[in-house]
Amino acid sequence: MISVIILGAGNVATHLYHALQRAEGVTVSQWYNRSIKQLQPFKNDIEITNDISSLKAADVYIIAVSDDAIKDLSKALPFSNRLVVHTSGSVSMHDLDKKNERGVFYPLQTFSKDVDLEFSDVPICIEIEHKSNLRMLNDLADAIGSTHYRVNSEQRSVLHLAAVFVNNFTNQLYRIGHEITESKSADFNILKPLIKETANKIENLSPYLAQTGPAKRNDKKTIKKHLKALEKDIHKDIYELLTKSIKQTHGKKL
Repeated sequence: MISVIILGAGNVATHLYHALQRAEGVTVSQWYNRSIKQLQPFKNDIEITNDISSLKAADVYIIAVSDDAIKDLSKALPFSNRLVVHTSGSVSMHDLDKKNERGVFYPLQTFSKDVDLEFSDVPICIEIEHKSNLRMLNDLADAIGSTHYRVNSEQRSVLHLAAVFVNNFTNQLYRIGHEITESKSADFNILKPLIKETANKIENLSPYLAQTGPAKRNDKKTIKKHLKALEKDIHKDIYELLTKSIKQTHGKKL
């Protein structure tokens, strides 16, 4: 039985709590957050605390707080020589205080607290300081049903950077598409099958081979028409920049 203590109460921490509570071979023995108010809904299911000095002994301590808070929280932990991991994609493992054994348990997925998520759809990127801790973190990922990958710091960093492009930036493009359809009272829902098919396509094709559209075809008339139809300058800038990028990728003349 792997005993776990969660530190933090944001989106990642909350999803991990639910997944670990359901997992066989794992017990969440305590949940810490600086503000106890966020943990009150769970007080009948798990021991909650906002007193860091009261943390119990556990096999793994998972720090799931904002990136800026990881270093100070790890320094404040009132023990040493235990396994402490954080869940960030961008923070160095060495930002964790060296008094403890350090690692990273990075779930590479988008998390919203009120949206259900199956951890079978959440790859876990694992980084460790001591090889002896790899089995523990692998077993923890297996227990919640996640595929896990051992990565180094550089790989985790570029995965996080790439995730910003494929998730955060893509979502902003959805938002722009929504604004464009709203401007003429067109129904954005009509685009949802296209969004799903675009995502599904790269299950079997590389993004390079999956690319379609006027920029790849170098359809200058359509591109010009689109730019004229866009009402916001920032939307024109984004359209032109992405069109330029696609043309460069596919060897079209600019």
